[in-house]
Amino acid sequence: MLTIESLTHLGMGRASDGRSLLPRVLPDEEVSVAQDGTIRIVTPSTDRVAPPCRHFKTCGGCAMQHATDAFVADWKLGIVQKALKAHGLAPDFRAIVTSPPQSRRRAKLSGRRTKKGAMVGFHARASDVLVAVPECQLLTPALIASFPALEALTVIACSRKGEIDLTVTEAPLGVDVLVNTDKELTPQLRMELAEFAQQHRLSRLVWNDEPVVTLNPPAQDFGGTPVVPPPGAFLQATKHGEAALLQGVAEITHKAARIIDLFAGCGTFTLPLAKHAEVHAVEGDKPMLAALDRGWRSGRELRRVTTEARDLFRRPLEPDELRHFDAAVIDPPRAGAEAQIETLARSDIRNIAMVSCNPVTFARDAKTLTDAGFALNWVQVVDQFRWSAHVEVVTSFTRK
Repeated sequence: MLTIESLTHLGMGRASDGRSLLPRVLPDEEVSVAQDGTIRIVTPSTDRVAPPCRHFKTCGGCAMQHATDAFVADWKLGIVQKALKAHGLAPDFRAIVTSPPQSRRRAKLSGRRTKKGAMVGFHARASDVLVAVPECQLLTPALIASFPALEALTVIACSRKGEIDLTVTEAPLGVDVLVNTDKELTPQLRMELAEFAQQHRLSRLVWNDEPVVTLNPPAQDFGGTPVVPPPGAFLQATKHGEAALLQGVAEITHKAARIIDLFAGCGTFTLPLAKHAEVHAVEGDKPMLAALDRGWRSGRELRRVTTEARDLFRRPLEPDELRHFDAAVIDPPRAGAEAQIETLARSDIRNIAMVSCNPVTFARDAKTLTDAGFALNWVQVVDQFRWSAHVEVVTSFTRK
């Protein structure tokens, strides 16, 4: 018999034997583990609930459906609080914002051929076993409705024993599909795929890095401005979560006349902020930056937006380049933005809105700013990846 003492930041339970890490358990539960690894809950936690998705036990897409929403919210807040505490920081936290079920508008699925056709879904936890998820409680109804088309596409794109990746994004006039496969795109196959896209009403179909057909540009709405992202480009997981992050960023920068948006992507923050301020968008990915620029040029009632393609890891903007801006928005990838944060710390910028998807690198970068004289005013945790271990934050920094 083992007692679960706590959860790791990945949702694994630390057992009382000091060495076991067990999935889908909760603190204070007593469990037994059979020789084959099967876990039996002997004494359940009061926070344990029946998983809302019938695929939970086999699918690896979710880690925390067995816990109450309140428990998961407190656990995710605790992950960020612990990361900051390790650097001596204890700011005020706003209430967590959690996206509702069936709101994930983008997913990376896998496809594999079967004797009867094909299977599309997620892999089981720590396994290459593919699990079909026709009743997934994460994905939007539009993405679920696209599964028959994705299965038919898998039959076309996948070898008998291979597997393909399908990046699928909801768009207003049909799903946007990026296929990663080893199968060569021949002229004949291109014609077949164009017909397939029309038959299944796909907005865009891309084969590896090569566009096959665009029937309806898969535009995303960034604050009222439509933008067509490049195939596979970064996009916030849910519209709900994006709105929460944008609300925080807008609040932090609302007095600024000139804003610099670092790691700007396709303009998630740039274009909404351009309604009230001039914005300089900096991004290392040129296709995403080009999509942002096209969106701005076709937008309405937007102030001036300028763009700059630049690798901010190798060549961060220096303090003299930042002196013309009243506020900065920075939304780096999981590695954080150590070099750029250091130059922001030495600049004259007074307000910084930081968005992060990694509590560890966020806490490191927050410490750099506070050591340089910034006040960490508040932290807002945004849970776009419901029932997962993923955590995002938006944070306000003001130079004292």
